[in-house]
Amino acid sequence: MKKLTIHRRDFLKKCAMGAAAISAVSPKSLFSGKTDSPYDAKGLPTVIYGKTGARVPRLAIGCGSRFCALQDPEKSQELLNHALDQGFYYWDTAHDYAYNDVVSEERLGLVLKHRRKEVFLATKVGERTYDGAMRHIEESLKRLNTDHLEILQIHSVGALEDVDAIGAKDGVLHVLRKMKGEKVTKFIGFSGHSNAEAMAEMANRFGFDTMLIALNHYAERKGDMENHAIPKAAKKNMGIIVMKLIRPRETVASLSAEDLIRYALSLEQPHVAVIGTDSLEIVDKNRELLMNFTRMNPEEMAKIRGELESLFVGNKLPWMQPGYVDGCPV
Repeated sequence: MKKLTIHRRDFLKKCAMGAAAISAVSPKSLFSGKTDSPYDAKGLPTVIYGKTGARVPRLAIGCGSRFCALQDPEKSQELLNHALDQGFYYWDTAHDYAYNDVVSEERLGLVLKHRRKEVFLATKVGERTYDGAMRHIEESLKRLNTDHLEILQIHSVGALEDVDAIGAKDGVLHVLRKMKGEKVTKFIGFSGHSNAEAMAEMANRFGFDTMLIALNHYAERKGDMENHAIPKAAKKNMGIIVMKLIRPRETVASLSAEDLIRYALSLEQPHVAVIGTDSLEIVDKNRELLMNFTRMNPEEMAKIRGELESLFVGNKLPWMQPGYVDGCPV
């Protein structure tokens, strides 16, 4: 069977136009944070995103389950426009984010068709085969109303066997490398929630630019994300973004979202944290947090770890149960 290709005649023309627009601006000026950059953090603290060289806000807008809960398309557009106006230009979505007929990428596309140049855009592909991944990437680009991405990621790496499938002869890895080579995406990465060993192996084996990883404050039976997988990615100078920061509040009422975010941003190696966003209030609170951010001291961080330890060891959270699939709904 002939392999699917994303470069059908009409799409190739669009990609060429997108590549020309990208090449017209040097990587240094595009990501340095200077005035000629298309991105505007509106005064938010930013960070150089590992070896990508991109300058991004320390918090990203998560467009998964919570965002998908916004049934009204006008509400989701208002939220995204407000986030962008407040300096949150790093948006994270995925092909598989959908809930009750709300497709995350389609909602982003409603705003991106007017403001694409202002957004540092990341999406994910869950398919593991070459042909399946190619189909999903093409569909994602159409939904998003764009011909290029800043980051294209492999979604939810879960086991060492998964790592092998990703790197197989007809695996998704080769699609991502192709998309990067053809300037459909500037950077490539991967995400994962449950297996530190698999995440570390992905960092070691394949030369990715970024890693999106669930931040677990404990040594659970599938490994330690914070002290094993994240350092492996840091050693490769990858851009590291953490997620699932505030999920523990579902069970531990004494924990505040602010403290959990501050904990993540106080760690030395992660660059960015992604926060599921479903209201203007969350955007405004997170802007205030960043504008007034102070790093936690070791005693404060130890206190957070202590509050989380018994919870995680008990395996009580829904997202830690066997068979849980991250996405929509929560």
